[in-house]
Amino acid sequence: MSKNKVQFQKGLSLTDFLKDYGSEEQCFEALVNLRWPTGFECPKCKGKAHCCLKSQRPLFQCNTCNSQTSITAGTIYHSTKLPLTKWFLAMYLMTQSKNGISQLALARQLGVSSNTGAMVYHKLAQTMLERDMDKPLSHTVEIDDAYWGGKKKGKRGRGSKNKTPFIAAVEKNEAGQPQFIKLHVVNGFKKRELKQWAEKNLQVGTAVISDGLSCFRGIQEAGHEHKVCIIGNSRNPQKTPPFNWVNTILGNLKTALAGTFHKLSSAHLPRHLAIFQYRFNRRFVLGDMIKRLGFVALRTLPMPGRLLKLTEPHW
Repeated sequence: MSKNKVQFQKGLSLTDFLKDYGSEEQCFEALVNLRWPTGFECPKCKGKAHCCLKSQRPLFQCNTCNSQTSITAGTIYHSTKLPLTKWFLAMYLMTQSKNGISQLALARQLGVSSNTGAMVYHKLAQTMLERDMDKPLSHTVEIDDAYWGGKKKGKRGRGSKNKTPFIAAVEKNEAGQPQFIKLHVVNGFKKRELKQWAEKNLQVGTAVISDGLSCFRGIQEAGHEHKVCIIGNSRNPQKTPPFNWVNTILGNLKTALAGTFHKLSSAHLPRHLAIFQYRFNRRFVLGDMIKRLGFVALRTLPMPGRLLKLTEPHW
């Protein structure tokens, strides 16, 4: 049997990472190239001519309007006191591991407090969430209802108050292979909720296959081709071929979350799902993960802690 080229791709080794991003100067230069690939551009007047002012982190001053900006101003790194090397190491740790890393483990690896580790984790997770938010699925899509939550007494499964519902959708190519996924927390599995989700997350002409849950009729009401397939209760994906990939991905997702986190707040579940989704959708280019995430982080608006609402631990 031939090797899976995706699974056995080279990726970015730790030694190569340290060679490219091991110093503050290297990280600063990398951000400059990612933010202004064709040269400096003033955020205020779009002017090109500028000079650099010496400070703890160099400031760029526009020669046209005299406004000053830093490489992190107006980005997800806004007002950060952390060395850039720690931000780059956090991006590496959050993108190169298939099962991810908890925010407490991230804090230990970075050598920062648990609160700082949580802030870095959730800011980068927010970046991943916003990046894939406006990228709809197309072609053929498998979709299923899923839940996350701790084991508590009371009703189990659908309708349980202890579980957070979310949609799992997988886009397949003509060969039936998975290309991209969407993992989206919803208020509940209602027809109106699924219709709104489909209008935003599916391109025109997408064909969707789901089980017989009545809420999925909302996908057809949104104007998409919808096929219903009733299956048994087998947990083996091979015994449920219409939903082989969505079941496999859900199994991998839940295994990763359960193995990485001892406690996980449902309030922050969208970001945890976004990290898994971001890595999966870019699994063909592991070596470019740092550049890709750094590029979009520089184009993501600042997210202060009060908006992240980090009130519960994820360890």
